[in-house]
Amino acid sequence: MQIVFAASECAPWARTGGLGEVIRGLPREIATLGHKVSVYIPYYRQVREQAREQSPEKRYAIRSITIPFQYYSRFAAILDGGMHDGVQMYFVDCPELFDRESLYGTPSGEYPDNWERFGLFCRAVLEATKQLGVPDLFHAHDWQTALLPVYLRTLYYYDPVLRNRGAVLTVHNAGYQGRYPASTVDRLLFPWDLYTPERAEHFGQFNCLKAGIVYADKLTTVSPRYAEELQTPEFGQTLDGVLRKRAADLTGILNGVDYRQWNPTHDGNIAAHYTPEDLTGKSECRRDLLHAFGAGTVPENAAVLGMVTRLTTQKGIDMIEQIAEPLTRENVVLVALGNGEEYYENLLRSLASKFPGKILVRIGYDTTLAHKVEAGSDIFLMPSRYEPCGLSQFYAMKYGTVPVVRATGGLDSTVDEWNPEAHTGTGFKFQGYEPQAFLAAIQRALQLFADKPAWQTLMRNGMARDYSWAAPAAKYIEVYEQVARGRN
Repeated sequence: MQIVFAASECAPWARTGGLGEVIRGLPREIATLGHKVSVYIPYYRQVREQAREQSPEKRYAIRSITIPFQYYSRFAAILDGGMHDGVQMYFVDCPELFDRESLYGTPSGEYPDNWERFGLFCRAVLEATKQLGVPDLFHAHDWQTALLPVYLRTLYYYDPVLRNRGAVLTVHNAGYQGRYPASTVDRLLFPWDLYTPERAEHFGQFNCLKAGIVYADKLTTVSPRYAEELQTPEFGQTLDGVLRKRAADLTGILNGVDYRQWNPTHDGNIAAHYTPEDLTGKSECRRDLLHAFGAGTVPENAAVLGMVTRLTTQKGIDMIEQIAEPLTRENVVLVALGNGEEYYENLLRSLASKFPGKILVRIGYDTTLAHKVEAGSDIFLMPSRYEPCGLSQFYAMKYGTVPVVRATGGLDSTVDEWNPEAHTGTGFKFQGYEPQAFLAAIQRALQLFADKPAWQTLMRNGMARDYSWAAPAAKYIEVYEQVARGRN
């Protein structure tokens, strides 16, 4: 099959979270299965800086594509990003929309013209494939590309080249939906019969993600548990009704990990390599991490707690604040890396000021430092309100860093509670979104941390888990084949 991925992120060029890692890993694995795969992402400023390291000159695949809007047209180019592990990369270049400081907005909020930015991106991908290779199927990801299947089934319905192409939409996080005024229908040139409660209208707004859910041939999400949760009022983010209607077409497929990038046996970002059989390098990684965060002397019997996270309401940062006082009385040091909403960035800064030497914070995202946190921490914290899949718990387990997670979504599916009698399990979980439950889970971990033989058994249990992309990719191929059969 020939498959086109359309996404707003792809590591290493542009990433803010797990989506970028998925779009790096999944297409590569599908290509290894013998399929022809292309990936399109916007040519953000960050992508330009990365791409220039490989080639200082822009390599045009298509020099100009006209994208019409209600009262004007914009013009985009398609840049050839080259072949990477069997995957052809393309970048959609429209400087006035994508040459900005950040991918989606500032700490104060999203860019108000994101509807235009990603509407253009979706149409540019469709137009580009007519010249660069029409796929059997388009695979769109999250709200930023959810309009691609909508365009296919509306404005491109009579296009003889594209009309029978399949479309799969993966919902990575239903908390982000792309909600805009009703006038967006006209601005993007959609027909007004799209704007009904059964299609794109949602509580008086044009909802990009809902429209994609309605018009895609098949839907996937990033864990079986999250596929179930999405159909409930608690986790469906007001889209549970439309998702229940499409339950027969919704498949939960657990994300995978690219162990070429995340593996302590050969990771070039960490101070020392180590294996389950020889864990001695883990101590050097811990010392290197503490040095990178400017920590003072930390006793060997103190546990280093790590976090690498987007700073948003979803990630449970408020619970860190609520347990900070009793947590810092424990024999621990907390190191946290992340950026996001201004409120939570300031909250972490204030905690670092209030508890110097106990809470160490770095605002921003740094790939090398993220690897150091995964490898150098003893315990990794993920107190998410909800977590569709999560990748950090996979990385943590591979690096022998024990996860403490809230039992929700993919976290509940992938982390097994430590059983002290059987010496099984890979981490510690807590159920309700309650600070005391979170603190109690950390304290259970700290109690075991003092028992070094048992702790090393727990570390090795996690390191033995295999969350590579092989099994998920095979399941995606099954979904693609179902779509192809339906379209033919």
